[in-house]
Amino acid sequence: MTCASCVASVEKAIRATEGVEEVAVNLATNTAQISFNGDRVNDNELKAVVQASGYDLLIPEDGKTTEDVEVLQIERLKAHKQKLFASIVLSVPLMIVGMVYMHASWSPWVQWLLATPVVLIFGRQFFISAWIQAKHRSANMDTLVSLSTGVAYLFSVFNTLLPSFWTARGLEPHVYFEAAAVVITFILLGKFLEERAKAGTSSAIKKLMGLRPNTVLRETENGRTEQIEIDQVNVDDTLVVRPGESIAVDGSVIDGESYLDESMISGEPVPVLKNAGGALFAGTINQKGTLRMRAEKVGPATLLAQIVRTVQDAQGSKAPVQKLVDKIAAVFVPVVIGIAVLSAVVWWIYGGEHAFTQGLLAMVTVLVIACPCALGLATPTAIMAGMGKGAENGILIKDAESLERARNITAIVLDKTGTITQGHPDVVEVIGLDDAVVANALLAIESRSEHPLAEAVVRHLSSSGAQAGATVEPTTDNQVSAFQSITGKGIKATINGTTWLVGNRRLLEEHGITIPNEYRTNERSWSDAAHTVIWFADEKQVRAAIAIADRIKPSAKEAIARLKKENVKVYMQTGDNQRTAQAVARQVGIEHFRSEVLPKDKAAFVKSLQERGEVVAMVGDGINDSEALALADVSIAMGKGSDIAMDVARMTLISTDLNTVPRAITLSRKTVSFIRQNLFWAFIYNVIGIPIAAGILYPINGYLLNPMIAGAAMAFSSVSVVSNSLRLKWVNLGQ
Repeated sequence: MTCASCVASVEKAIRATEGVEEVAVNLATNTAQISFNGDRVNDNELKAVVQASGYDLLIPEDGKTTEDVEVLQIERLKAHKQKLFASIVLSVPLMIVGMVYMHASWSPWVQWLLATPVVLIFGRQFFISAWIQAKHRSANMDTLVSLSTGVAYLFSVFNTLLPSFWTARGLEPHVYFEAAAVVITFILLGKFLEERAKAGTSSAIKKLMGLRPNTVLRETENGRTEQIEIDQVNVDDTLVVRPGESIAVDGSVIDGESYLDESMISGEPVPVLKNAGGALFAGTINQKGTLRMRAEKVGPATLLAQIVRTVQDAQGSKAPVQKLVDKIAAVFVPVVIGIAVLSAVVWWIYGGEHAFTQGLLAMVTVLVIACPCALGLATPTAIMAGMGKGAENGILIKDAESLERARNITAIVLDKTGTITQGHPDVVEVIGLDDAVVANALLAIESRSEHPLAEAVVRHLSSSGAQAGATVEPTTDNQVSAFQSITGKGIKATINGTTWLVGNRRLLEEHGITIPNEYRTNERSWSDAAHTVIWFADEKQVRAAIAIADRIKPSAKEAIARLKKENVKVYMQTGDNQRTAQAVARQVGIEHFRSEVLPKDKAAFVKSLQERGEVVAMVGDGINDSEALALADVSIAMGKGSDIAMDVARMTLISTDLNTVPRAITLSRKTVSFIRQNLFWAFIYNVIGIPIAAGILYPINGYLLNPMIAGAAMAFSSVSVVSNSLRLKWVNLGQ
C-alpha cells in the first residue's frame, strides 16, 4: 500500500465480504485487523479478496508474520534506495542538458535517452498502481503522477520524432523529458522517506518476544533435567532456572531463593527477592540463585504474551487522524484530470485555427503544473526539518500523526521510575560514616552482599571516600567471617572479632540494640520522604545510618510546572508503594497520582482518560510502560530506558532532562504549523497555476502558459516548500 486510497480500496474489498463484521487497515504498519464469522468466511477467502483488489495478505502462522513483514519492509526499503540513487544519477545530467543545451539539435535525443530509464523503469510502480486503481474505478496520488509524467514523456517523444508537426504550424516543438524525470525523482524521494519511517514498526514486537527464552530446562520424573523448546512446556511442569536466565512462563517457586529483575513488569529498579511460593513472570530475569518452579500459565496465557498482544493491537489499529494530503488527494486528483480534459475540449471547440494544438498543449500544461510534487514534499520535508531541530534538542519524532496530535494534548501521564526519578537507588544522606573504621567495616560487609541496595552503599562509599581523600577500601575476605544473610532483615558478620549488623530496624530490635534519639529525627524525615533506611551497628550500639532512594531528576519540578502552565493535566503512575508515590508527587508538584499499578492498569488508566475526552500523552521508560505507550494518543519514551519502550513510542527523548517533554510539545506545534503552511502554499500554487495553464487569461490578455514554464513553476513550488521547511531550524523551543 502506498497511500490512503490504497487503504480505502483494501478496506472496501474486505468489508464487502460476507461474514466480515469489522475491519481496520493500517498504512503505517501494513496490517489489517479483521473481525469475522469463521463459519461464513475463512482466512484463505479473505486473502483471495485482498489479492483480487491488487494487493496481498500474509496470514499469521505461529507468530511469524511480524518477522515476514519486517523482511519485506527491509527489502522494499533497499529497493527504494537503489531506485532513488539511480534516478538522481540520471536526472542531474538530464537537467543540465535540458537547461543549458535545450536548443542543440542532439539535445532531445540525449534527454530521451536519460529520461527513459527514470520514467519507465524506476517510476513504473506509479503506472502499475494507477492502472490497478483505474480497474477499481478509483484514483490516488500515483494516478496524477503517472498521468502528468506519462503525458509529458509521450508528448516529448512525439516532438522528438516528429518536430515537423509543429514547425509546419508555425510553432517551436519543445520536449519535457526533464520535467517528467524530475517529478519521478522527487516522488521517489518522498516514498523513500516514508518507507524508512515504516521499516522499524515491527521491531518492538520482536524485542518483546525476545525477552522469552527459546528453550528451557524441564525436570523429568527421575529427577534429571532435559532441554526442550518453550512450545513444549505444559502446565504443572517443573522447570529449572539458573542464574542469568530469563523466566520462560508464568508460575511459582517450588524451592530455591534468588533476586529477580522484574522491571519489565513493575518498572521498579530494585530486584525482588523470590523464595518458595513466590510468583514468577515470563520475561523477568533470574539474577543470583538457582530456582525450581512450577509452570502455571504457558503460551498466550502469560503476562508477557498479553503485553505483546496489546502492543500489536494498538500499533495495528486504525489511526484516528488521516493525513491531510491523502484526504484532499482523493478529490484533488480527479478534479485535476477533469480540468485538463475540459481545457482541451474547450480549446478544440472555441480555439480557432490552432484549436487542436493549443488544446493538447493546455491539457499537458495543466497536468504538468498540477503535479503533486509540492503536496508530496510538504509533510516529509517539514518532518525532516522538525526531526533535525528535535535531534538538536534531544527529541526524536517518528511520524507526522504524533506531531499532529501533540499540539492538542490535554493530559500527560508520567511514569515515576526513570522518568521523574533517576531510575536506580542511590545513597541520599548518611550519618556516622565520617569514622574511617566504621566506613571500612560497612564497605567490607556490603561488598560481599548480593542485595541490590548494597551496591548503592558500596558505590557511595567508594566515590565519597575518594572525593574526601579518605582511605575507604574493602577489608580483605579473610578478615570478614561468620557472614550471614538474614532474609528480609539484613546481614550479620564478624570482622576481626567484632560482630556487625547491617539492615533494617527489625534486625536491630531482635539483637537488643536501641536507636538513639539523635538518629530518630533523621529517621522520621527520611521515612516521610519514603527513603529506605539502612542501619549499621556493632554489638552494643548504632554506629551509622544510611538513607537510600531513587533520586528525583533536577528538572522534574520545573518541567511539570511548565506543563501545568500550558493547561496540561499531569498524572503520575508507579508500581511503587503508596507512601513512596505520595512523597515523590508532593516534591514535584503533582496532585494526581496512582501507586502499585501493573502494566495493564497503566494502559487502562490511559484508556479511561481518553474515554473522558482527553488527548493523552504517556511518558515512560520501561517495558512495563509499553502497553500504555502503545494506547496513548501521543507516546513519549525516555531515551535512557528500554529499547522496547523507545520502539513502541512515537517520540523518544534522548536526554533524561524532563524539560524535554514540554519542548517536544512546542516542537510538535511548530512543525505542524509549518506542514500546514507548506500545504497551503502548495494548494494556492495549484489554485492559481491550473486555471492559468488551462488558458483562462487568453480571452483577457492573450496570454498562454508555455508547458516549459509550467515545468519550471512546478519545480519552484517544490523549492518553496523545502525552503519554508528549513525555517524550522531557527525556531525557539524554550528552555
